[in-house]
Amino acid sequence: MSRHTSLRVGGPAEVFVTPENVEDLETLVKWSWDRGLSYLIIGRGTNLLVKDNGIHGIAIKLTKCLKKIDQADTNTGGVMVTAMAGVNLKTLCSYALKQGLEGMNFALGIPGTVGGGIIMNAGTSHGSMENVLNSIDVLLPTGDTRRIKKEALNFAYRKLSWNPELTDGHRDQTVILDGRFFLCPSDPEALKRMAREIIRTRKQGQPIGWPSAGCFFKNPASGKTAGQLIEMAGLKGKSFGGAEISSKHANFFINRHNASATDFLALIDLAEKVVLEKFNVH
Repeated sequence: MSRHTSLRVGGPAEVFVTPENVEDLETLVKWSWDRGLSYLIIGRGTNLLVKDNGIHGIAIKLTKCLKKIDQADTNTGGVMVTAMAGVNLKTLCSYALKQGLEGMNFALGIPGTVGGGIIMNAGTSHGSMENVLNSIDVLLPTGDTRRIKKEALNFAYRKLSWNPELTDGHRDQTVILDGRFFLCPSDPEALKRMAREIIRTRKQGQPIGWPSAGCFFKNPASGKTAGQLIEMAGLKGKSFGGAEISSKHANFFINRHNASATDFLALIDLAEKVVLEKFNVH
């Protein structure tokens, strides 16, 4: 799995499949469910730390079968953009910029796909998925599909959930197929200027060019950010094997030199223990 995760670590999956189209995905998911086989849905693997012994079951990658973007004008002053779950978030942001649509600039520089961004309620200080997501289409393991509207979605910090009854009790086995985003027409040049500034700021403060999973820890509900706490604990630049806490941003754990998942797990454990000891923050 090291070839399929942004951290460039992880042992093999028992089975790795990249469906060619939606029909193949539906068939595979139902086939797996009917036989009691576990499956893991992945996009670009940017929020995924796979252990060195790999993944039990089937890993299903969505970047080939779910890669379309469509839009439809609405009568409420905006545009509804449908992006399938395997679309790169960067691609969706670029699409919105080219169309002069406001709302997606917050996601500039966030790695991963639309599906991962939705389930994590991805966001930055400029906004989050909650601000623009209108509904999602999901695939149940039985092969049925459902649309869940925004009012039935529960948004939290870096998390999205819904009442399992909406998907017949299937929560973890449900696959997000796409998201419908309500975006507003705006000045294209102003949006591009804003985008350039957001990207410039991110590049200044993040270890661009090294394999990472983005910010590793969620921020506490109040007080210092996770990165600030790790830095105050004196752990910037600390390494274990080939894994390192970035000296540029302490909430970025990077693969400095052929790291293993075990290296990252040891570094995570160290950061958690030291921050807890020094600041009593979990």
